[in-house]
Order: sequence, then structure tokens, then C-alpha cells
Amino acid sequence: DIGELTPVRNLTELEATLTRWANPEAAATEGASIGYILSLEGADSIVTLDHLERAWDYGLRAIGPAHYGTGRYAMGHNREGGFPPAGRELLSKMDELGFILDVTHLSDDCFFEALDRYEGPIWASHSNCRSIAPDVRQFSDEQIRLLIERDAVIGAVFDGWMMVPGWTRGKTTPQSIGLKISHIADHIDHIAQLAGSARHCGIGSDLDGGFGKEQCPTDLDTIADLQGLDQILRARGFDSEAVEGVFSGNFLRLIRSAWSS
Repeated sequence: DIGELTPVRNLTELEATLTRWANPEAAATEGASIGYILSLEGADSIVTLDHLERAWDYGLRAIGPAHYGTGRYAMGHNREGGFPPAGRELLSKMDELGFILDVTHLSDDCFFEALDRYEGPIWASHSNCRSIAPDVRQFSDEQIRLLIERDAVIGAVFDGWMMVPGWTRGKTTPQSIGLKISHIADHIDHIAQLAGSARHCGIGSDLDGGFGKEQCPTDLDTIADLQGLDQILRARGFDSEAVEGVFSGNFLRLIRSAWSS
């Protein structure tokens, strides 16, 4: 441990991290540690419910039960079917402990079942709109409306095939289809139109090594280029409060609400 990363597991640690980075340039110059909230994509590594409790104790705070395919606890987005008994037990225990449920990657059947069963906080860490980029990996308008009712936040994904229609994976390139950061604003704006505000929009990115520039917008070279979304959203009529919410405020509000209870 060389101190570059600091776990954030409660409100005290969250506020300390935000205070540390209130002046980003100064914090970076000083080499301040980066706070992170530990989340799990695909719950198969949770061997038993006792392991789930241990994971909570060491700092895990959000879980997406599924990824691709058929999982131990849930069906991935490219499968049909609801939760097996073990998945329902997992949801119940997650709810008891206070986890944030990540509905990203759930099959449609699991998604609707999860919202019926889970009473705790919900987010979609990285998902886009099916009405814009048709695929079961994205959310339908019906699903988005249900997430809005639960005061969830949906983090926009910058993976090309999830941003625009007509993408053939392995063949289409960002250059051939003219993929730009502005395309993600279509998804953010669509969710905002369904909700009547940008309260439920965030940045999920998914830019953590699962793919490279072959699937990224042509005007996104480093993570710093996400800042360009600020002016793109303002040009579409998003005010300063809405932009701040998309960039961080909406997820922070959800986390504070989840952890204060």
C-alpha cells in the first residue's frame, strides 16, 4: 500500500475524500490519494452469504449480480429468465446489509424481478438507452421510467456499440461511423426528457480497460476529455446545476442517501 488509493466505506470517509479534492489541481500537485467505492460486477465470486457479510465488512458497497451469460445468482443481459433461488437469497441479504444494487447487465426478467424484490438503493453504474442503440444490453424506456420512480441514477457508457445504432462489433470503427462524445449526450438527454430533469443521469464511462480506442469516440483520447461533455450539455440547454449533477452530484446524492440510512 503506497497510499495512492483510499477506500470510501461510509459518509465520514466520503466527505473527507471530497474535502481532500475540493481543489483538484492542488490535490493532484500534492499527490493526494484517490478515494474509491468498492463495487462488484457479477456476483459469482460471492461463494456464500457468509462471504457476502465478510465482503461488506472489508468495504464492498455495491453489487451487480450479473455480467454476461448465466451466473450463479442472476441471468446476464444476453440471457432470458429470472433469479434462481440463490439469487433471491443474495438480494435479500444485500438488502439487509445495506448494499447498493447495480442493475446493470441484468436480463430483462431479472431486472423487473429485482425492482419488485429489492427495497434498498439502486443504481445502474453503466447503461444506455435501448431506444437509441437497440440491444438488450441497454434499458428500454419502461425500465428507465421504473428506475426514475426508484430515484436511481444511470451512468452513461462510452462504449461505441452502446452509443449509436448500426454498430457491428469487430467491424465498425469510431471513424467509419463518426462516433463523438456528443453522441452520449443523446442518451443523457433522453433520460432527462423521460424524467423531466437530469436528476437521474450520471457518467458511468466503463473506460477502465475493457476496450480501447477502437470502441471510443474519436474525440476521446484520455479520461480528461470527458470534460468536453460539459459544454455539449450546456449547448443542449442543461444549466450549471444539471451539469454538475451529471458529472458527480447525482451519484453523490444517491450515495449519501443510501449511507445515511
